[in-house]
Amino acid sequence: MSSAAPDAGAAPAAAPAMPALFVVVVLALLLGIQPVTTDVYLPALPALQRDLRAPMPQVQLTFAALLLAFGTSQLVWGPLSDRFGRRPILLWGLGAYVLASIACVLAPNMALLIAARVAQGAAMGAAVMCARAVVRDLYPPLEGARMMSKGLSGLGVIAIACAPLGSLLTELFGWRAAMMVLVAFGVLAWGLLALRFRETLAAPNPNALAPRTLWRSWARIARHPTFIAYSLLATSSYTGLFIFLAASSFVLIEGLGVGKLAYGAIMAGQSVLYIAGTMVCRRLLVRRGMRRAVFAAGCASFAAGVSMAALAWAGWGRPWYGAWAVVLPQALFVMAHGVHQPVSQSGTVAPFPLMAGAASALNGFIMMATAFPVGLWLGRAMDGTARPMALAYLAACTVIAVTAWTLVQRYGEPASS
Repeated sequence: MSSAAPDAGAAPAAAPAMPALFVVVVLALLLGIQPVTTDVYLPALPALQRDLRAPMPQVQLTFAALLLAFGTSQLVWGPLSDRFGRRPILLWGLGAYVLASIACVLAPNMALLIAARVAQGAAMGAAVMCARAVVRDLYPPLEGARMMSKGLSGLGVIAIACAPLGSLLTELFGWRAAMMVLVAFGVLAWGLLALRFRETLAAPNPNALAPRTLWRSWARIARHPTFIAYSLLATSSYTGLFIFLAASSFVLIEGLGVGKLAYGAIMAGQSVLYIAGTMVCRRLLVRRGMRRAVFAAGCASFAAGVSMAALAWAGWGRPWYGAWAVVLPQALFVMAHGVHQPVSQSGTVAPFPLMAGAASALNGFIMMATAFPVGLWLGRAMDGTARPMALAYLAACTVIAVTAWTLVQRYGEPASS
């Protein structure tokens, strides 16, 4: 990419090949760092709140601030990876993640924990941003969506263990023991990439960090209708998941009396359903293509949002209302999320083979910048019932459905390069 905007449809030279199975493992680890960082932590939130004597808004800030740092940092990591390559950015980012995770374990008060979580989120941005860019480096759009789906299936396998492990460690040893899992995961991922990962960017762009180049690249990306469609889909689907993750431990454990270990089992079940969703995604992509797959998943997302809200308003406080009224709508949502995420994460970078890092970064920033104010609102709105969670959830599911039925149908089939 020169200082002028490059041809978005041009393909770079082939990058050095790695076995497909190893690429899937790498994608699973890089994408899986996000549920490890959030899901292991979820069962520990009530215990952390008691131990550090923190008000609810501060507790939610440990989650929301991490995501804001995660999204904002990608605007830096993306151009850096286009300039220097994916491998060095991954190694720098994962090294910083390990150090930030150690700081989380040792944090003596809420202020330092929030600061450590901000650093952790910023470092995590390198891993997830590079995962999306690596897929575009190596594969054309439709095949990239399939590979992303396989990597996200691996994410689901990792996520299955996260909440139960966090619940068990919190129950036995306290919330700091749960945070040690993040340190171990970061060390494992860094070691594997240092030993086996090859650079996938065929031609680093020496102008990628020039301010004028950055501005023109982001402006070109942000105007592209395919990017707009898939970025809005990815953002709304992730926001719906974030709402559940941020509020579910308080609704289920504190509000409905679900035990920590039972909560961990519920979250593991959600991960199994997410894996099923990614498997359905691969079948739909082969049989119906990207747009029809997203249309069907949009119907499921909307049904999940409506049922979650209807049950919360009609049943909270009544004898028949229980954890099932939260878990069943979320089960439908998470299967649809298994379709939306691989397609949208591949679709946002598909038109930009020469700017995959910048496109991935901008998409990641938009996702997290949206989740951050939602997290702040939840911290203030949570009232001991499921209703604030259900209201935000319905709004996210409505945006998913409208985007899936309109913008994706019109602009959602990116040309293969």
